[in-house]
Amino acid sequence: MTNSTQQAAAPALAALQPIDSVTITTLVDNSVDVFLPNQGPALRVGLGSPAPARPPTRFMLEGASNGSLRAEHGFSALLTFERDGATHRVLFDMGTTPDGMVENMRRLELAPKDAEAIVFSHGHFDHTSGMEGFYREVGRGGLPVIIHPDFWNRRRVVFEGREPAEIPTTSRAALRGAGFEIVEERQPSFLFAGSLLVTGEVDRTSGFEPGFPPQQAFKDGAWQPDPLVLDDQALVLNVKDRGLVVITGCGHAGIVNITRYAQKLTGVRQIYAVIGGFHLGGPVFEAIIPPTVAALQELAPQVIVPAHCTGWRAQQTLAAALPDAFIPNSVGTSFVLGGE
Repeated sequence: MTNSTQQAAAPALAALQPIDSVTITTLVDNSVDVFLPNQGPALRVGLGSPAPARPPTRFMLEGASNGSLRAEHGFSALLTFERDGATHRVLFDMGTTPDGMVENMRRLELAPKDAEAIVFSHGHFDHTSGMEGFYREVGRGGLPVIIHPDFWNRRRVVFEGREPAEIPTTSRAALRGAGFEIVEERQPSFLFAGSLLVTGEVDRTSGFEPGFPPQQAFKDGAWQPDPLVLDDQALVLNVKDRGLVVITGCGHAGIVNITRYAQKLTGVRQIYAVIGGFHLGGPVFEAIIPPTVAALQELAPQVIVPAHCTGWRAQQTLAAALPDAFIPNSVGTSFVLGGE
């Protein structure tokens, strides 16, 4: 691993260094809405932009249609942050399809090769499958890929009345064979000289966030319950004079657990922004929407962006409970946090 991304195990209170600003650009999410206006720190991609993306078609008089960013059931974000005049870029998750993330980056005029590290929130395919397109685009490995050891678990989901459905699993051999530097860590760790914190395995303290109860893992030759999704990890930044920014993939560890753990690790109480999947959609999870929202009200983030697997009921409830903080997400949105 390069010196700029060298990791170090975090103590009970991690000395997370303040950064000047961060821009979080949504590369993959479940929806795209070209009519959403700019809102606070959220800068939108509007109708027909970016201009270079005009796919040809014989059925339009102009011979081309307006380009559109792709939405898919998955998540990916590009973090671009600044500290003391230095700029760093990290890819967090890669979406569901091999080409969705890189195609959106092309249309947003972002360069995959500029990423200095890759962090995966967990091993589910809707966060990892874009590695194929990324590798084809950059034509090389070499980057550090930061994961939890359970990332490789072979898994399936079991719902009552349905046949078990196995979840596609990332190939360790393929990643290594492509030249990526795999870094497995259960504990919290730093990137970029203490500027970015990867939580590692999250403490489960809320008492009401169940993980992912339908999940099983294949271990010791048999399928076994695996509800906790222990590989679920988040990213944390400390924006100077603003507080913590917490970015989640699915939030299987529980968005309340994750945010409280970020406070515990860093000793910083103020929550500036919480962005990503909160996994509150569907009947298994909708029962915990009320205590989750109540706890988030107590945490009082200035910006809250429930994305991906949060679910529409939870989004509506959060919008009503935290109207000044709530911002809907859309593919292509950039959240500019901190700075002047």
